[in-house]
Amino acid sequence: MSRRRFLSWGGVVAALAFTPGLLGGAAPSSGASAADSPLFALGVASGDPLPDGVVLWTRLAPRPLARGGGMGNQSVEVNWEVAADEAMTRPVRRGRAFADVDNGHTVHVDVRGLAPGREYFYRFTARGERSAVGRTVTAPAPGAEAPMTFALASCQSWADGFYVAYADMAIRAPDLVFHLGDYIYEKPIHRGGGRRHTMAMPESAARECLDLDDYRERYALYRLDPHLQEIHRTSPFVTTFDDHEVDNNWAATIPEDGTPVPEFLVRRAHALRAWWENTPVRRAQQPRGGDISAYRRLRFGTLADFAVLDTRSHRSDQVNGDTDVPQNAATADPRRSILGATQERWLLDGLDSSRARWNVLAHQTPIADLARDDDGQRAVSMDGWSGYEACRTRVLEGARARGATNLVSVVGDIHRNVVADLRTTYRRESDTLGVELAGTSISSGADGEDSDDSDRALKAASPHVRFGSAQRGYVLNRLSRDRWEAEFRVADSIGSASDRLHTRAVVTIAAGRPDVDIV
Repeated sequence: MSRRRFLSWGGVVAALAFTPGLLGGAAPSSGASAADSPLFALGVASGDPLPDGVVLWTRLAPRPLARGGGMGNQSVEVNWEVAADEAMTRPVRRGRAFADVDNGHTVHVDVRGLAPGREYFYRFTARGERSAVGRTVTAPAPGAEAPMTFALASCQSWADGFYVAYADMAIRAPDLVFHLGDYIYEKPIHRGGGRRHTMAMPESAARECLDLDDYRERYALYRLDPHLQEIHRTSPFVTTFDDHEVDNNWAATIPEDGTPVPEFLVRRAHALRAWWENTPVRRAQQPRGGDISAYRRLRFGTLADFAVLDTRSHRSDQVNGDTDVPQNAATADPRRSILGATQERWLLDGLDSSRARWNVLAHQTPIADLARDDDGQRAVSMDGWSGYEACRTRVLEGARARGATNLVSVVGDIHRNVVADLRTTYRRESDTLGVELAGTSISSGADGEDSDDSDRALKAASPHVRFGSAQRGYVLNRLSRDRWEAEFRVADSIGSASDRLHTRAVVTIAAGRPDVDIV
């Protein structure tokens, strides 16, 4: 198949050798590139596939690490084309768009008129230069029940190590990649680039992101990574944001620290604008001032409905000092929500109308209590759904009342792999209503280990946890009518760009039974 020719491990390693600064050595010490890079130096991407279309993305930046990407205030015409073959000899759609300064010289093309369940290839042309050829896949037809593959990714702190998980993922060329948040980290990067040992960073990398240019430059730094570029080129993404795209553990209008709310709202608007600019999502997700409609639903025939949630923009503030503490009256307060009332209704309405075999919640923080014993008390995170017990009960009981079959929650955030039961409460015995798959980080937290102290502590205090590990990697899912197979791929180290992954476990969920088998 053409997608199998799309990438080899040798090609990834070879690409690294020609990427300035990523492997150390003689890299420029200033924020600007030593010389102009290609116009499409930040690569191409596709996302949010529909049965008849997909979003195509690119960003023009001949000097990616310089302020403004070296584009100035110019508006540039960008031509795009979609073909049925990798050689681009059988074109099916083409058109033009404009990359302008208001959108950070990014292009979002919502291509329609494609056939369902098909592999396509695409590229961009501007100023006589051509981008790399990307591969994408449309969603199946509404009545189809074709099997699919999709990967789960999250938490990719650039300075903590190399994105070898993406190199491994790209070889497997899944039909879809869900990125569940923390695509960038807003905190300062130490001079020298952490484990990357490079000085090739924008000047703003030395400080926390605050304004639009800071966030744009942070995305540019991350998107220069060849492993990340390769998986974007190979598979379409469905992207949502968590906290670090804006500010650690932010909640609606409330920042992490004591920043005045008006000042934080400006910062949030800049951050969300940069998120939209740099991800392959539709115009419907483009922020309007400080507001954003990031939650959305994607249907893949009759096989699966994916509700992509936003658990940051509309949530109530964290209680109990936003620390790991026992649940109490504040966490059980029915007035509080991690989704907000409007999104809660939207989610339950969608489950009510779903006729899919699998109903999937794709979001940021775990629904399940990941409890640990703290001096004889059962402590849980206040940032996840454990701190919003009433909301959790409303959603899960609502799903049961609406007859939503085969409920699965997929999340990131916690930098570890965890498989757990979905229950309305974990303080006492209750029915298991589904399964939660928490995927580990791509790089955040550095190497990790198979079982660290936190892993052992949560397993001891959380009998509903069926599997856990704390190494870096991703989850590769194979979904069919009768079964969901989740392969947990992990790396022993991410300190080198050529490190490899292996299979740590394969978790199988049989349709109609909210339980797991683990090999």
